[in-house]
Amino acid sequence: MAEQPSLWDQVDLLGLAASDREPAAELKSAQHQPSRAVAPHGPAEQPPAATPGPAEPHPAASPVASAPTTAPAPGLRLPALAPSGRRPLPAAPELILILDTETTALSPEQGECIEVGAVLFHVPSRSVLQQISFLLPCQANPAESINGIPAAVTRLPQPRQGAEACFLAMVAAAEVVVAHNVAFDRQWFGHGPLPSLDRPWICSMEDMRWPAERQLRPNPSVRDLALAYGVPVWAAHRALTDCHYLVHVFERCPELEALLVAAQEPRQLYRARLSYAERHRAREAGFRWNHPVDGAWSRRLTEREAEALPFPVVPVESELPAFLAHSA
Repeated sequence: MAEQPSLWDQVDLLGLAASDREPAAELKSAQHQPSRAVAPHGPAEQPPAATPGPAEPHPAASPVASAPTTAPAPGLRLPALAPSGRRPLPAAPELILILDTETTALSPEQGECIEVGAVLFHVPSRSVLQQISFLLPCQANPAESINGIPAAVTRLPQPRQGAEACFLAMVAAAEVVVAHNVAFDRQWFGHGPLPSLDRPWICSMEDMRWPAERQLRPNPSVRDLALAYGVPVWAAHRALTDCHYLVHVFERCPELEALLVAAQEPRQLYRARLSYAERHRAREAGFRWNHPVDGAWSRRLTEREAEALPFPVVPVESELPAFLAHSA
């Protein structure tokens, strides 16, 4: 593989972008002055109680959302080189499995997975090697209006056993699994008929810091990401279709190797320490209100990203749902 340009020169690792909108509640969804993360016990202004002011939204990331109406501000650039003494980053994976699911609800406790789509993608050649999708039977699909899958169709005869075996072989061949909103998709594996996947996961929504010139807001939807790379959006919410959008984006992304390397840098969840009046700063930096930390603006960041933020943050050390721990 040809030598890549300097990783930190290629990638806007933080991708801070201005946005005037609150995060959408959907299914599946000033100059910078460097500042360091503060310790949990250090002095900092405590967030106000939840009672004053209007209630903040409770977002759930969605693979489909309207494109931004205004151009985001330039992203925040981080140091050109990783600080010495920190563990080196892994090499870019050559084989990745792009994966998406369709479900009857937001969690395994409420519903079930009814479709899996996957594409085995060769990164150096930007080529699709193999792809598959299959349905899992269900008795009812309350989310039919969103994913367009009638429950009766899931129960029609199909060679499901062979499809599932092919899917597991594709997983075994891949070095990492890539999904747009890993926190949602990963939770369905290891429950019901779907086995756990013994591979690291990369979230193309949260872990991949897309170049600032693409003018994407933090945590972009699949639709916004596709449009930013000139990919036509023709349908949504079937598993393999959403995988194809990522395929076409990856095909057009010259810095893909660098993005995948940076996406594997260790991350942890941080909570913004801002007053209620300054909450827009957290939103513009891609933090989410009330998810996954109740009553707080939070986002998964690398240590370097946390140090580069223009406002204080603290790591969230309380126990969180297992599906949040999707770093390699």
